[in-house]
Amino acid sequence: MKETKFATKVIHVGGEPDKETGAVMPPIYQTSTYAQKSPGKHLGYEYTRSHNPTRTRLEQNLASLENAAYALTTASGVAMTSLIMQMIPSSSKIICGDDVYGGTYRQFTTVYNDRHTFEFVDTTDYKLLERKLAERPAMIWIETPTNPLLKITDIKRVCDIAKSYEVLVCVDNTFMSPYFQNPLDFGADIVTHSLTKYINGHSDVVGGAMMTNDEETYKKLFKLQNSMGPSSSPFDSWLVLRGIKTLAIRMQRHEENALKIAEFLESHPKVERVIYPGLSSHSQHELAKEQMSGFGGMITFFIKGGLEASRDFLEKVQIFSLAESLGGVESLIEHPAIMTHASVPKEVRESIGISDNLIRVSVGIEDVDDLASDLSKALGG
Repeated sequence: MKETKFATKVIHVGGEPDKETGAVMPPIYQTSTYAQKSPGKHLGYEYTRSHNPTRTRLEQNLASLENAAYALTTASGVAMTSLIMQMIPSSSKIICGDDVYGGTYRQFTTVYNDRHTFEFVDTTDYKLLERKLAERPAMIWIETPTNPLLKITDIKRVCDIAKSYEVLVCVDNTFMSPYFQNPLDFGADIVTHSLTKYINGHSDVVGGAMMTNDEETYKKLFKLQNSMGPSSSPFDSWLVLRGIKTLAIRMQRHEENALKIAEFLESHPKVERVIYPGLSSHSQHELAKEQMSGFGGMITFFIKGGLEASRDFLEKVQIFSLAESLGGVESLIEHPAIMTHASVPKEVRESIGISDNLIRVSVGIEDVDDLASDLSKALGG
């Protein structure tokens, strides 16, 4: 399957018909343990915390989509983040983007703050990054586009700098999915995903994943996964395998709808500013075109009138669901300062631009005219 294109791989890698029955859809191996022929002699599986055939199929699929040699999946995105933090030697310094998922910020600052030293910086300021990477931290953690301000970091440029100082590069690729961006191709050491989002795409499972081409990194993370137990369950793995089959066509529709909604919002008198990588007004639009094959389905915009106007608007939407998370077929909308990024201190949020009038939108695959109409009515015209 290496020579086939994305839309073919996403359906067929790990989804081969069952060898015993010919079932086109492979079964769920809902088991905790496996019979052995003799003590220590098994068929490749001993215990589901360590390995499971359904999870193996999913990991094969994910590795192929990110052009990786290895993949691991966990019970949530933050579980995978935790494994990576456990892999980093104690008392290490870690550089992280200042505009990241609130759950990542919370984990770094409240769980691992006594194990590592974290410094949050603007990963689009390359002169600053060079100075910070010259201090030889253990790792740099990047989101691109960032959450929620949708800043684009030049992955290759950062990787080139990091390699010169032997710094590990981890890129959270959740917002773009493997369909629109492949960080390993630009030199990243590890790529992570919240499977909950675009990869599964149906808002019915929670999961995380990492992909890498480095065997030692894979072995370290697998050992931690096996020892700490955050492996994804067989049923969750099966759900993601089912959802992922439509990833290519879903991402096309997410992007198509998002561009139209971004253009609609940009022209609306009650909207102060719109951030979407696909708009020419985005400050890094040209970099986005070079680094990504598409612009995704996430939009951030600032509504005129502050917090009360934001709250009033969010209470009036009908088709959009006011909910955390993103990447499902249904459209979601939320208020980062109160919801997804509430764990980030107010002064930190405000210093990087996450204000009380900022709205984050995950544009679904519904009819785009209905989505625009819903937003228009909620905005008041």
